[in-house]
Amino acid sequence: MTKRAYNFNPGPAALPLEVLQQAQEQFVDYNGIGMSLMEISHRSKEYEAINAETQALLLELLGIESGYKALFMGGGASTQFATIPMNFLKPGKVGSYIITGSFSEKAYEEGKVVGEAVIAASNKEGKWRSLPKAADIHIDPNSAYVHMTTNNTIEGSQFSFIPETGDIPLIGDMTSGILSRPIDASKFAMIYAGAQKNLGPSGVTVAVIRDDLLAEEPKHIPFMLRYTTHAKNSSLYNTPPVHSIYMVNLVLKWVKNNGGVAAMEKNNIEKSKLVYDVIDASGGFYSGNIDTDSRSIMNITFRLPSEELEKKFVKESEQHNFVGLAGHRSVGGIRASAYNAVPYEACKALADYMIDFQKRNG
Repeated sequence: MTKRAYNFNPGPAALPLEVLQQAQEQFVDYNGIGMSLMEISHRSKEYEAINAETQALLLELLGIESGYKALFMGGGASTQFATIPMNFLKPGKVGSYIITGSFSEKAYEEGKVVGEAVIAASNKEGKWRSLPKAADIHIDPNSAYVHMTTNNTIEGSQFSFIPETGDIPLIGDMTSGILSRPIDASKFAMIYAGAQKNLGPSGVTVAVIRDDLLAEEPKHIPFMLRYTTHAKNSSLYNTPPVHSIYMVNLVLKWVKNNGGVAAMEKNNIEKSKLVYDVIDASGGFYSGNIDTDSRSIMNITFRLPSEELEKKFVKESEQHNFVGLAGHRSVGGIRASAYNAVPYEACKALADYMIDFQKRNG
């Protein structure tokens, strides 16, 4: 077998090797039915079993026993930016947004397209370096919901607390951080995430929504854009991305079989510490983009003394079997996305490479 790359891609991202191998074994013939899962009907008993089990597994790993529906939807998390206000932002109400990076800002802009959106907090003036404290978040009492991004993929920051919103529903975009650490999911009325970082391959988005938000059907928007449509039909109103959901199923089982979300967090803290320790001990050769109290354990972002050195760092890293270390095109620099499936060994190899690169170029 070809040596596996050290995959630090931000999404689509690394998948657990054993999950890939299991899927490979069943790719042509799923459980002896004489067909691949990519060929079977989404109305078949085989797929309906996968669909139901995957929803149940997701709720279990989030620590949700009842009162919520898990939905599988298309269009990525970016489509949710518009679907949320279309479903929940009623006339006379405002959508409140905590803006902490590019994606939460996009969600806010979509909210403004649909209705009235306001900023509850923003750290843009500080170039996203540190996240707002609880006291910095000011929620309009006339809010239909409060929206936050719990982990900022591009910038490399992560909330360490969940804001208190009282009776106002809290909605969390957890695309980059879902199942990376335990959270109190009951504090959220809705959680959503594109699968392609911690849950599986691209092609499916999960939305976990509290029952009371689904009680009223928004008849002014098309059926496909209503959460109630997908909830009533168990995410089978139209043809879902069957194989992507099957892969999510395998990843969720992998998380459960490897100690659950608490074990993921322990491993993620250890992995990210390897890289952050090199940054902090480099005497300024590597400089973190985010203040230490707001750092993400998923997306590690930093700069080198010059763009020329950054380009050299990325180019040489590729010769050492590293993939995906260039920062997002909008910000530059370096980014290592160390999601759940990225092994400890990959982060250790990156830390060693960083030390060696500094010795040669510092």
